[in-house]
Amino acid sequence: MTTSADSVAPDPDETALADDTPSKPSWFYTFGRMVLTPLVRTIYRPRVEGRENIPPEGRLIFASNHLSFIDSIAIPVAAAPRAVHFLAKSSYFEGRGIKGWFSKAFFTAVGAIPVRRGAGQAALDALDQQRQILETEAAVALYPEGTRSLDGRLYKGRTGIAFLALQTGSPVIPVGLIGTDKVMPVGAKFPSLRHRVTIRFGAPLDLSQHGPAHSGKARRTATDEIMAAIHALSGQELANAFNESPAQGPVEKIRRVLPHERR
Repeated sequence: MTTSADSVAPDPDETALADDTPSKPSWFYTFGRMVLTPLVRTIYRPRVEGRENIPPEGRLIFASNHLSFIDSIAIPVAAAPRAVHFLAKSSYFEGRGIKGWFSKAFFTAVGAIPVRRGAGQAALDALDQQRQILETEAAVALYPEGTRSLDGRLYKGRTGIAFLALQTGSPVIPVGLIGTDKVMPVGAKFPSLRHRVTIRFGAPLDLSQHGPAHSGKARRTATDEIMAAIHALSGQELANAFNESPAQGPVEKIRRVLPHERR
């Protein structure tokens, strides 16, 4: 379940500073997944296809479409026993009292790492945080669209994910999620028990043939390959546009009109 689709966006324009880099899964994460995984599998009976494509160890990026808050629960549950980490809004870890403790405990248990929203250097720091996670030979889950699709279409991918993959040499597993938006639509407080989810893992992608991470063309073509693989798995209608909220203020409107690389 991602916290909010944009909380795990690999786009430097959308992400921000993360705090703690795990060298290995914490005991709380391990215990939480031991409880959560069989519970979710029993209640929701998810259909999982292509689990054999997941390497049992080594650095790895899961690149998925993003339809629902529960996507970042669906991926770790389906990928088990492989541990998966993702970035989540820091506010989920900073609450007070029993509610705050429960929120922090839950998101820690599902593999979340706190991130502060922002842009500029803070956004680059978030990519660096993900790089540090990968360099511990761990796996991370990212959403190239940057935020949840509210209309069910698949939007263009931001190039931050390609930068990360090319910089670290990490293979990318494309993921197609189907039905998570029915289990927990935007605005719903609790997940529905009436629908089943399908999680499809594609074959690992080696993006090194596209070129080095510092090449904008390499990042764009590698991202397009990732999105094409996700589309083949999810079967969504293509939006052929970036998924972003309406521009706030004249400066942001001008920035979006000017030519620049969309990361």
